[in-house]
Amino acid sequence: MTAPYDPIDREKVVAKLPAELRKELKVRAAELGKDIQDAVTEGVEAWRKAKDRSVVDTAGGTSFATYLPAGLYGKLKQDCKTRNISYNQGIAQSIRWWLDNNPSPRPKPARVTGARRIIFGNQKGGVGKTSVSAGVAQALAESGNRTLLIDFDPQGHLTKQLGYPMFDIDEASLAKHMLREAKGELSELLVPIKGGDFEEHLWLLPACKDAFLLDAKLATTKAVRIKETALEKALEPLEQEFDYIIVDCPPSLGYSMDTALYYCRTRDGEEPSTSGIVVPVLAEDSSADAYDMLYDQIQDLVEDMDVKIDLLGFVVNMYDSRKGFVATSSLDEWHNIGEPPVLAVVPELKDQREAVRVKKPLLVHAPYGDQADVMRTVARRISA
Repeated sequence: MTAPYDPIDREKVVAKLPAELRKELKVRAAELGKDIQDAVTEGVEAWRKAKDRSVVDTAGGTSFATYLPAGLYGKLKQDCKTRNISYNQGIAQSIRWWLDNNPSPRPKPARVTGARRIIFGNQKGGVGKTSVSAGVAQALAESGNRTLLIDFDPQGHLTKQLGYPMFDIDEASLAKHMLREAKGELSELLVPIKGGDFEEHLWLLPACKDAFLLDAKLATTKAVRIKETALEKALEPLEQEFDYIIVDCPPSLGYSMDTALYYCRTRDGEEPSTSGIVVPVLAEDSSADAYDMLYDQIQDLVEDMDVKIDLLGFVVNMYDSRKGFVATSSLDEWHNIGEPPVLAVVPELKDQREAVRVKKPLLVHAPYGDQADVMRTVARRISA
């Protein structure tokens, strides 16, 4: 459908929609690989021409925001006034029309390898591995995927930012399960992340205070290949329970990172780019230097273990063109790499910092902000 509007010139619109309709829209858009704003635009344009417009129950609606091409917003409001219905009802009917005329694709065949495994890693700290991995996990879960988010960084920033306690050093933990020192099941340690449209689809495996010891213990273990396979062995019992397992990795090049890289390798029978690594970076030279070291580590592991590890792409985080030539030229260089591609550019905004401050997920604190939309873009691109 060709719209008689400039797609760059859009207006923010806010309506109140029932939760189920909002969730259905997000899931369907993700299934079809379409931006939510484009789906709503198509729905509004078709609704304006349609003869039959069924009433939608909008009782108990909560805030929903998107962007419509400039000019279409005013026409929609005028149509609602002419038809003597509320603006909320007009938006709801438009979305309902789009959903009814864009059915869910047929279910994909069951994966023989269990959950898709995506790790977020970079040797450099402060590039936003935690914020990006958390945001993308929320976006995947929001689209109906059962998603497990793992805090694999001994600093525990992810766990703390979401408002959960770290496991004490004498408690069971992921590290203890990796070292075969824990009793019980790893599934007992998972906690559901509440709020937003991802509720009941997103779980967290919190960090543990003993994770600082993991590299040293892996280095001294006498078990064959446990250095590389420890994370996979620990998580294996959970894989059939989830569609995605997202790992927020430590800013290091140690044995822990080796276990994470091995975990996201392409397994036998698995399609290319089903699993792999996403590299959050900044638009500056130090990120490029850190990526070079990470790339060397990946290649060493690939050659040593005879495996394939897919680099899914970069996420350029905290980008602000007002920083001038350093930022803009660096962003150009990330794009010029070509493969892996730049999946998205996250603007430098206050939303994520505020979410951390109030200990809420980004897609709960600012679900309709630009940063949240970028997380959905990354989720859509890695799940395609």
